[in-house]
Amino acid sequence: MRFINADIYQAGREATRVGERQPWSDRLASWAMGVIALTPALVLLGLLGYLLWSSWPIWQWMGWRFFTDTRWALGNLYGHPVAIGGWQVMPGAAYGALVFIVGTALTSLLSLLFATPVAIMVAAATTFVLPRRWRGLLAAVVETMAGIPSVIFGLWGFTTVAPVVTHAVAPWLNRVLAPLPFFSGPVESQTNLLVAVVVLTLMIMPIIAATSRLAMENVNAAWVEGAMALGFTEWEVFRHVVWPKIHSGILGAMILGLGRALGETMAVLMVSGNALNVLPQNWFSPVSTMAATIAGQLDSALTDPSGMAVRALGALGLVLFGITVLTNLGARAAARMALSAGPHSSAEWGY
Repeated sequence: MRFINADIYQAGREATRVGERQPWSDRLASWAMGVIALTPALVLLGLLGYLLWSSWPIWQWMGWRFFTDTRWALGNLYGHPVAIGGWQVMPGAAYGALVFIVGTALTSLLSLLFATPVAIMVAAATTFVLPRRWRGLLAAVVETMAGIPSVIFGLWGFTTVAPVVTHAVAPWLNRVLAPLPFFSGPVESQTNLLVAVVVLTLMIMPIIAATSRLAMENVNAAWVEGAMALGFTEWEVFRHVVWPKIHSGILGAMILGLGRALGETMAVLMVSGNALNVLPQNWFSPVSTMAATIAGQLDSALTDPSGMAVRALGALGLVLFGITVLTNLGARAAARMALSAGPHSSAEWGY
């Protein structure tokens, strides 16, 4: 305790003794705050428990075929349930989620790939490059974009982006990228993977940009000022001083954007083409994601007298839940590794 002022230490001891004789109202308030602090964990466990319970019959009936089959059909919802493998299902029902898993992965990862460099450049411009009188204005515009409801992006994507992609962008891309198999080919639908990626890119870019900007602003000001005093330009300051210090912040921003892309429902439902039973052949093919399928088929699934259709959607939800949790855990692990390998301790960066 030689590093602590004696008076401060004694005052802390006195506060501790007083705390041991707290009135019942203070103890109740402390207990209530502890319970409230546990609420997120309890909600997470509750969601996981519900998804496991809801989807258990699907895992028993489909097994690994749920991940490997491409056929998804609710069956004849006007017929009578039949017994298949010990479970009551509707005639013709099949629940293969591979198409939706692939669609979710493609839309999310491609949008993240396109949005991240743009977002980093926007963040750098609003922090270092643009004149000061323009930085706040552009930052406010970016933050406003992050708050626009997804249904507006979906409507704009369906009525504006989709026709432009189909009639102008797709022919040009086919000429430029003709040697690449996945990135060229016939336009199978006006609403397709590329349209969904464009809309998702514009939706997650503001989130990544705003979070990256916060990371850049938290870089030690003395380093920035020292570099400027040495004659560095704004771009050189960003490249040589700021960028090496914000890797973990950028990674966190990317995970936030990826989480938004994975869970986006309404906009993707409106612009992706809602493909069933067929994998995309190129990025002009219609696709469907797990979140969009849950929203789009829930109404029909509720009319299934066997209840298996709703349980299949619960299985989709469990897979999406697992992907999201694993993505966040992996990102935190990667951030810790990056920080431990760098010159700064994890405590300095808040991990």
